[in-house]
Amino acid sequence: MQDTEIHPALAALLREHRSHLLLVIGNKNYSSWSMRPWVVMKAFGIPFEEVRIPLGQPDTTSRITAYSAAGKVPILVADDITVWDSMAICEFLADQFSILNLWPEDIAARAHARSICAEMHSGFSSLRFDMPMNIRAELHGKGKTLGAQADIGRISEIWEDCLTRFGPNGFLFGDFSIADAYFAPVVMRFRTYGVSLAPALQAYADRVCAHPAVAQWMQEATAETESVPWHDARSEG
Repeated sequence: MQDTEIHPALAALLREHRSHLLLVIGNKNYSSWSMRPWVVMKAFGIPFEEVRIPLGQPDTTSRITAYSAAGKVPILVADDITVWDSMAICEFLADQFSILNLWPEDIAARAHARSICAEMHSGFSSLRFDMPMNIRAELHGKGKTLGAQADIGRISEIWEDCLTRFGPNGFLFGDFSIADAYFAPVVMRFRTYGVSLAPALQAYADRVCAHPAVAQWMQEATAETESVPWHDARSEG
């Protein structure tokens, strides 16, 4: 499913599984973890209520812990079920709305997609630290430490492999999936810090930015007015 139209069977699925979904997120400009499930839900037309809690404010922690004791965003509340952590949320959505094929339908492609998302979820610490997501900023040439460059190299390998083996329609596994949403914050980082990519990989990054769900997130991130000084300082350092 490539746009934000609601699948004909989705209303029935919502009635059957969960009548109301609420997604708690941080600032769209900064919160890469929040971006992932938000983009998935928008891309596949899954209706939800959004609660945005700005980060770095005096009441941020208390507002987040009102939804989850883990104290971090994103958080999905589905009636009496609370799911936290972006990967757990995406897996929950894939289970609840299996008809939408949030993961690739082919079992080999699906296993590969889960593997690269798990690698993204647990790795690339240098890229995260040295090039934190800051969509509003233009920081070309910043953050290119040896560790970040090694992470960029590995991500480039992942993208090239997936696009070659699975991506005839231009996304990592053909149609837009959780995998593309999971790497969307990386695309934001590459854009902010002016990372140079091979032409085919830059074309992929451009397709991700042009996807309606990602484009909406970027537009709303740019419109935000809050600033998180420690985050901005780390971005520019």
